[in-house]
Amino acid sequence: MGISLSSERRSLFYFLTLYIFLTVIIFSLASFMYFRFEKELALNAHLPKLQNYAKDVIHRIRQMHESLLEDNYYPRYSNFRSAIYDADFVQIFSLLRTQKIAFDKVLYKQGKQIYFIKEPELYYLGAKYVVIEIDDDEAWLHRAFANIVFFGSLFLLFMAVIGYFLVTLFLRPMRNSIVLLNDFIKDTTHELNTPVSTILTNIETIESDDPKLAKKIARIEIAARTIANIYDDLTYLLLHERLPSKIETIDVARLLGQRVDYFKPLAQSKRITFHLDLGPSRLRADRKKLARLIDNILSNAIKYNRVGGSIEVKSFEGGFWIRDSGIGIAKERIDEIFQRYKRLSKVEGGFGIGMHIVYMIAKEFGLKIAIDSQEGVYTKVEVRWDR
Repeated sequence: MGISLSSERRSLFYFLTLYIFLTVIIFSLASFMYFRFEKELALNAHLPKLQNYAKDVIHRIRQMHESLLEDNYYPRYSNFRSAIYDADFVQIFSLLRTQKIAFDKVLYKQGKQIYFIKEPELYYLGAKYVVIEIDDDEAWLHRAFANIVFFGSLFLLFMAVIGYFLVTLFLRPMRNSIVLLNDFIKDTTHELNTPVSTILTNIETIESDDPKLAKKIARIEIAARTIANIYDDLTYLLLHERLPSKIETIDVARLLGQRVDYFKPLAQSKRITFHLDLGPSRLRADRKKLARLIDNILSNAIKYNRVGGSIEVKSFEGGFWIRDSGIGIAKERIDEIFQRYKRLSKVEGGFGIGMHIVYMIAKEFGLKIAIDSQEGVYTKVEVRWDR
């Protein structure tokens, strides 16, 4: 199920991201509206009391304004605080805990205090505004947060259940299609294995002195080896999670030489020459998987090379590299080369899975891959390990 898991997970990730984003937006808006509602409700609950306080203050300052006696003093109360301001919002007298008053509002909350602004009918003592301040016990706030947490949890749980059923509903057709596709690919690759192996085995036993027949046999061999390489790639991609790794010490230089020999018929069809510099190089890994990594690099070096070009293969302690004289890769697109089904060139056919398989194998065994390329000149793939 290697092919299906990636696309299915990607689709699931995109769907869940959008679904969670919309759920959070709805939850946030609902919580904000509920919070505003509770706040307005709490403020309005204090309004009758604040109006009475304001009336009392206005009554007292009116008495002060009318009597103008020396023993008059600004009224003070134990259950609220007040202040008076003139028409220009200049403070005349204040017992408030703050000097910043929002005169564009009538009733509002600031910090842990509630403020009410009343305009007397007449300017007693020059006062245009009477401001009343009381402490808010914020019981409504704790109640609102508790309700948001409780009902929000129920809402999120409900949305999670709905999301699960939507995911199941939407992904089922795609999952069924991918399962059918994978089964088809498995059956196809299985059916290809026997005839391709038979062709390659029998070609090696054919000897002919006729140049024309020899060329035809060579073409058949090249086609068979190409199909065999595609078969190996598809098999690895589909079954790599179930393929156990048999770790052993590998003579990398010898393995490179063997894989070059395997690909020589393909290279000769484009008159490509190999230049080998195989120094001692050893690595503990799975031989078959490392061979698959090398095969895909060599296959690309041949596929995207020019007619009459060359391929250099060099091994050394701690790594090896393969350099071709082909079409190259644009610098800004080198990072895309390991993406599954990504083809950077339409010059040659392919599924766009070769370098992705290289990446998967390198990741499994902790190998480092560096790609250097110049369009129209060369591409160099270097594999290193710290062992």
